[in-house]
Amino acid sequence: MSDTALQAQVDAAKAYEALFVPALFGQWVSRVADAAQVQPGQRVLDVACGTGVLARAIVSRAGPSGQVVGLDPNPAMLAVANQLAPAVTWCRGAAESMPFSDQSFDAVVSQFGLMFCEDRQQAVREMLRVLTAEGRLAVAVWDALETMPAYATEVALLERLAGRPAADALRAPFVLGNRDELSRMFRNAGAASVLVTTHEGTARFPSVRVMVEADLRGWLPVMGVLLTEEQIGRVLTEAEAELGKHVGPNRRVTFAVRAHVVAARRLPAWDVGR
Repeated sequence: MSDTALQAQVDAAKAYEALFVPALFGQWVSRVADAAQVQPGQRVLDVACGTGVLARAIVSRAGPSGQVVGLDPNPAMLAVANQLAPAVTWCRGAAESMPFSDQSFDAVVSQFGLMFCEDRQQAVREMLRVLTAEGRLAVAVWDALETMPAYATEVALLERLAGRPAADALRAPFVLGNRDELSRMFRNAGAASVLVTTHEGTARFPSVRVMVEADLRGWLPVMGVLLTEEQIGRVLTEAEAELGKHVGPNRRVTFAVRAHVVAARRLPAWDVGR
């Protein structure tokens, strides 16, 4: 990757951190950490950590005697994560093939990253592999797109004005919304005591423009989709009308979001893979 391309990715990662973490992601970290039962002194791995909002929160739970490691394949995300929390050990790598030995961690967590793995079941299998026999796994994924009409509206708008690749990039976070299929995937990967709980949250953006521009300039580039300024302008103009019903006082945009949190443990070693 050229220096120019890397800088563009770092800029996108900074936009992701500045816009999405306070608007969407920050509210889930306690639920995921609770599901993993993170305790002081534990070794904790955050898989597909992005810019590290979950790992940063877990540092205080693990305490000075614990260790928190963040893993992500995106060097730009890791660069921003390291700037924000140099005390965390940040590692580049894929969830499907982790650079860690068996049973390295007391807890493994992942927040809104599993959806983007090329082989999701293998990623879960790897999470279980690096988990201790008594450890706990907790993974958060978004519910289905149709449960969040604001994003469904934005996806339709992108498909009409920017094309299928842009719309698919925004659809991608919502592909694991089926609870039964999600539970089955974890069991097939070798997880035990699988429990899927669905939680309500609230998205909060300062305006329609900020919400949509965050996706166009922060999310789509992370997914490899770059729109022209002309396309961005058209989408932003029409979004004001399309998403108007979600606008409240002071032009703020607020709407409900839903996520599943999967809590699980690893099967005894002699059962894994059978």
